[in-house]
Amino acid sequence: MKVCEFCLQFELDGTCRLGLSIPKSMTCREFGPTLEKFCSDPKDFVDPKQIVQMATFFGIKGPELRKVKQMATQEEGARP
Repeated sequence: MKVCEFCLQFELDGTCRLGLSIPKSMTCREFGPTLEKFCSDPKDFVDPKQIVQMATFFGIKGPELRKVKQMATQEEGARP
């Protein structure tokens, strides 16, 4: 599993939209997580803790995990 698989810059053909090489580790300075990469159906989103647990399970940590936390918190705030 690659960190790219959870990033909005990752294309279906397996390339980075920004032209970056695909990292071998779970780190990328331009990582931009999206809820759709964690939950195929947005209705499955329960709370930020759920997304953080999923990210941790897949090996995301450090600055990338902080970006996941921020994305999940923003998503929770946007929900009615």
